[in-house]
Amino acid sequence: MKLNWGTSIVLAMCCFIGFIMFFVLQMLSSSNDQDLVTENYYHKELLVQDEIDKANNSAHLIGDFKLEKIKDGLLIYFPSSIEADKVEGEVLMYRPSDKQKDFRFPIQLKNHQLLIPIQFLEQGRWNVMIDFKVDEQSFAYKKEM
Repeated sequence: MKLNWGTSIVLAMCCFIGFIMFFVLQMLSSSNDQDLVTENYYHKELLVQDEIDKANNSAHLIGDFKLEKIKDGLLIYFPSSIEADKVEGEVLMYRPSDKQKDFRFPIQLKNHQLLIPIQFLEQGRWNVMIDFKVDEQSFAYKKEM
């Protein structure tokens, strides 16, 4: 059977439409929801300058934050330049793929270290957001893990 150019164009368009529909149906039937946007998006946008100031304060600390995964959980090392007994704040563990697994953990330092137990953590990507105050000065640190 010989195809003319008109029939070939129609067949090519039908194949392309079928290709696109395959991906649309696959995305609609996907059970893996991605929760990449927070609930209070507009309210958080108003606080951007505060976040920038906190990050700048953290950049001026002597020493650096360090995250280490150990068998007991996630060990967070705080800079030695801060006074550990004056730190108050929390660690937000944010899971981009499932907001039901997000949790907050209060900061209680021992030797400039904070341990988040393994039972709270699952395999996969986490965004660690540390937000704390020392003597009324605010600090923030963010890291993907």
